[in-house]
Amino acid sequence: MKHRALLSILMLSLAGASSNAAEEPAIRAAIEKSLPLLERSSVIAIDERSNCFTCHHTGLPVMTFITARERGFKVDAVNLKTQLQFTADFLAKGRENYLAGKGQGGEALTAGSALWTLKLGGWRADANTEAVVAYLLAHQKDLDHWKPQSIRPPSEESPFSTTYFALEGMTHFGTDAQKERITQRTAQVRSWLLKTPAKDTEDRVFRLWSHHAIAADREIIQQSARDLLHTQRADGGWAQLESMTSDAYATATALVALHRTSSTTTNDPAFQRGVQWLLKAQLPDASWHVVSRSKPFQKHFESGYPHGKDQFISITAACWATTALALALPATH
Repeated sequence: MKHRALLSILMLSLAGASSNAAEEPAIRAAIEKSLPLLERSSVIAIDERSNCFTCHHTGLPVMTFITARERGFKVDAVNLKTQLQFTADFLAKGRENYLAGKGQGGEALTAGSALWTLKLGGWRADANTEAVVAYLLAHQKDLDHWKPQSIRPPSEESPFSTTYFALEGMTHFGTDAQKERITQRTAQVRSWLLKTPAKDTEDRVFRLWSHHAIAADREIIQQSARDLLHTQRADGGWAQLESMTSDAYATATALVALHRTSSTTTNDPAFQRGVQWLLKAQLPDASWHVVSRSKPFQKHFESGYPHGKDQFISITAACWATTALALALPATH
């Protein structure tokens, strides 16, 4: 009986490995189609909005390009360098405001996301990143977490995502002189993270990221992962809200978080079903379409990504989706 059980486990493992190998050409094809569209749109966005760093057209494309490059895909090195420099220049222009505690539009979410982008790109700490950390330490210091300035679901709504990006940026770029305050602020935030329930997929995704960022007990991280996995739909995807159907944004953010926190492996059936959902959802033009739930308050511009008024959340979803698919492949360097 024991031998039969071991044999069953071995067969399941081999089946998973075989399935991954069989899907690799489809995954590679999907990524190779998506990358040029993301690169073109990220270039256009800088031309159209030269004074504004955005997560959807700069930060998340940087994440995607770096992950794809690690998996052996060719990316535009000049554009990647340009996106990182653009992010650094954006922070540099606001240095005085950061030191004065004023920040910029988007407050902690924008500041934290910009630092996170530079971290991904291997940017060295400097006087500008120090100023942003000082701002994050002072901003909303009377709260036990950071909250978004505006409510623009799904990516600008959750206090968990705002808190995660602020923590990551602050921890990575903090100076020796700032360490004590960072430790105190992190302890304050840790208490909030460990006691606060998640209400939707965005919360669950970034609560998992945040628990991992603060090095919570492994059981706590595993429980956060189980909470997220439990909401996977029968079709293999995730939905933003219980009342909605599966979409590329919720599915891809869930997969990336589960993978990056070592909560699942690429052979895990849940991860494989999520990858399958993303492959099926990619459109012939290489994009993914997600319908916006946010009320527009910024001037619209065409970024070169499809789907009109839905293009900002759609490119956001596409960055996460392309990253999730890349993570399903073995790293080459």
